[in-house]
Amino acid sequence: MADTPHIPDEAEVRARWGDFAWTPENAEKARAILARYPAGRQQSASLPFLDLAQRQVGAETQTQGWLPVPVIEFVARELGLPYIRVFEVATFYTMFNLAPVGRYHVQVCGTTPCMLAGSDEVMKACKNHGLAKGKTTPDGLFTLTEVECLGACANAPMVQINDDNYEDLDYDRTTAILQALARGETPPAGSQIGRRASCPEGGPTSLQAMVGENHDYRGEWA
Repeated sequence: MADTPHIPDEAEVRARWGDFAWTPENAEKARAILARYPAGRQQSASLPFLDLAQRQVGAETQTQGWLPVPVIEFVARELGLPYIRVFEVATFYTMFNLAPVGRYHVQVCGTTPCMLAGSDEVMKACKNHGLAKGKTTPDGLFTLTEVECLGACANAPMVQINDDNYEDLDYDRTTAILQALARGETPPAGSQIGRRASCPEGGPTSLQAMVGENHDYRGEWA
């Protein structure tokens, strides 16, 4: 798995993020999020608040975002919770980054289905593009992390880059995606061989009339 990421010195982090506060737009989003939960149940908003905070940090740093300790403390104050309760959430879910990452956080699935389908070639393509596990490239563009199952086993191997999944990969397709991102382009997410969702290669083999419409098969099955 990935090497331990480098977390900046605490004094540096507090100097940069000690006065973190919601932007006006995010303050409005935070109020809407909190309104979803009954009084006294504000701890339930920990996940969406942390996600909102990480995205704000990302917008301010032109990266995928991370959660400095002062930002987690801010979220805890906003929810009226002890810091440790929010910190527990931030450290449990791998969707939250506890150290700085690049503009594109490349998360390669290394679990058995992806490994059997060729995730080693995906990792090789990343390595040959200058990425290293647990590290950010010198230009600040890419951070590479090896992760457990991301739930797209039928289209293995796959990677998640920021909010998008890229599936049915091999060495060349992975390289093409990284090169497009480096050029500032947004390659189409999903299957890279033209599958629709998780259909078999070559298209659906059953219930084919359902592809374009909500076809009623009951008369045919009677």
